[in-house]
Amino acid sequence: MVGFSIWSAVALLLLGIGIHTFFSPKAAGFFAGVDPPRVKNVRAYNRAVSVLWIGYALGFEAAGVPLLFLEQNSPLFLIPLLLVPALTILLVVIYHAILSRFRF
Repeated sequence: MVGFSIWSAVALLLLGIGIHTFFSPKAAGFFAGVDPPRVKNVRAYNRAVSVLWIGYALGFEAAGVPLLFLEQNSPLFLIPLLLVPALTILLVVIYHAILSRFRF
């Protein structure tokens, strides 16, 4: 139960990033330490990126649901841990598609 609580806190943080991006007046940066890209339509770009973050947060939370039902020290704990890198790779691939659509 504690593990799922921590997992959910991280998912809420990711959801917060998505909500912040949705209301941001400037183009949202995606990668840490990199300036935000120059885009044609800042509002549409931010909405697309915020939907991406919100979808990632929901997928992250869904990946953590098995933590509620597994016994302690179960080898099935690897399932959520393996789903997160797959979700993250999908996140980056979709972001690059969004970027190619909105970049000058």
